[in-house]
Amino acid sequence: MKKLGIFVLAAIMVMGLALSAQATNVITGNLWHVPEATSQNAIPANVPGTTADVAFDVNSPFNFSGTSVTVGTWLASSGAFNIVENTAGTLASLMDNGSQGTLVQFKGLVTVTTGQTFTVTHDDGLTLIIGGVDLGFNPGPTSPTTTTETYTGPSGNFPFELVYGECCGGPAVLQVDLPFTNVPVPPSAILMGSGLLGLVAFRRRIFG
Repeated sequence: MKKLGIFVLAAIMVMGLALSAQATNVITGNLWHVPEATSQNAIPANVPGTTADVAFDVNSPFNFSGTSVTVGTWLASSGAFNIVENTAGTLASLMDNGSQGTLVQFKGLVTVTTGQTFTVTHDDGLTLIIGGVDLGFNPGPTSPTTTTETYTGPSGNFPFELVYGECCGGPAVLQVDLPFTNVPVPPSAILMGSGLLGLVAFRRRIFG
């Protein structure tokens, strides 16, 4: 009976891990310091094709905000984690110092429906593209504003790219909630869980 209990516990643990893998709300972010003029146009074409100055992860919804703050402080404002500083000194530098601004790129998967609206609070500009459809947010400088745009593409699960720019002094604000795609349970986890449950049933038949 002791061995049976061990098998039951193992099966429960495996199935629990499989279920915990079903959903995630983690976004990968990359941040670069760029010339001020570049940060005034937050479009994918302006994202440097080089290793990010800082790479990080963040949960959705996220709420980055701060005035005259460093990159490190701005990231901490929304609980960013797994932060990797690839360019020394970036975390201690200002988001915008008048000659150098910041571009931040987020990528992931979202589940969307045709006609769904997205509301973002931002300062400064941003671009949000879902499944190749540009939602039409203002990529240029703006005072703190809340904007709502409508997704017009097909319903389904699609990759997204969000590019945010901080320029021109003032606060750096980005608040958004994205509807994440459920991550399928790994087939290996399903098979392992099924196998362990099968062993439990087998031992029950033998030992009662």
